[in-house]
Amino acid sequence: MLVTRRKAIMTGAALAASPLLPRTLHAEGKLATLAFGPITSVYAIGMIADLKGYFRDEGVTLKLLTGNAGTFGRQTLAAGQVMFAHGDASHPLQLTARGKPCKILLATEMVASYASIVVRKDLYDAGITSVEKLAAYKRPDGAKPIVAATAIGSGTWVYGTYVFESRGLADKVNWVAGGGSSTMFPSLETRQFDAIMAAPSWIVETETRGFGKAIYNTAEAGVFEKDFGGTLPVLVIYVLQDTIDQDKATVQGFVNAIYRAMRWVKTAPLDEVYALVADKYFAGIDPVAVKAELGFDKATWAYDGWIDQASYDRGAKPWYRKGTDIPQTKYQDIVEMSFLDAARAKYK
Repeated sequence: MLVTRRKAIMTGAALAASPLLPRTLHAEGKLATLAFGPITSVYAIGMIADLKGYFRDEGVTLKLLTGNAGTFGRQTLAAGQVMFAHGDASHPLQLTARGKPCKILLATEMVASYASIVVRKDLYDAGITSVEKLAAYKRPDGAKPIVAATAIGSGTWVYGTYVFESRGLADKVNWVAGGGSSTMFPSLETRQFDAIMAAPSWIVETETRGFGKAIYNTAEAGVFEKDFGGTLPVLVIYVLQDTIDQDKATVQGFVNAIYRAMRWVKTAPLDEVYALVADKYFAGIDPVAVKAELGFDKATWAYDGWIDQASYDRGAKPWYRKGTDIPQTKYQDIVEMSFLDAARAKYK
């Protein structure tokens, strides 16, 4: 059903696609579908923009689709089931390399909140307190330690494997797909996994519940920068090039709404941000855990969404290496800042 609506939207967008209207584009009565996963606060910016009424202001109705891993957004966008995806920057690069040209419209995170590593609490108590010590650990049967990313090829996998690789430990661990918290947590607690990649809320939850302990935490100053050389586009909003070509008005309205949400989050008290999204999206989840994730970017990022050449180039370290199968892509071929530039001009 979503595919049909999307095609209808695109078919009627010839006027909006006119190059003569880059600064006055306005969507009216348009449906914008956004995919991401899993449901964690790192993806909350779309929820926030919707609840604040910013999409409505732009004449756009938002529909969210969520899955168990960041790869869900990539897969549904490639299948034509959604117009926009929110996920790791490696995903639009992968799609482009596979014949589905994409454009990154803006960044929503410049330090990887989900690149942290949590080990089993019993291992931590036994002295496994660092990445190096985890790599040296052997399971009771002599096997390498098992580390779970949400999915192989997901953002957690891209950044997790790079952390080990950059320290010469790439061949010391076995990687598996762990899914979302409903599968990750039980598998860590029952010792099927020795460690998991974790966003801030997962660190809080595993430590509070007593079966996990962080040994690599990107919320701590300098941790991410030490391995990655500085900030880089981590989480991004991206879209198929075909959508830009056929429906510029909806793309502009979407970016405007997200940009306004980022501006609001930057200045709003954390408790106010939490109160906005808690009941609808995070009911039953420890408020401390949700706030840890919502507040992560306040200490690590300027909330402007901008991706420059230098930050993009730093992304080459985790993106373009053996195992990712991503060919090197030029900044100008994948990053499209014109919609964000127009949003910044409109909402100064």
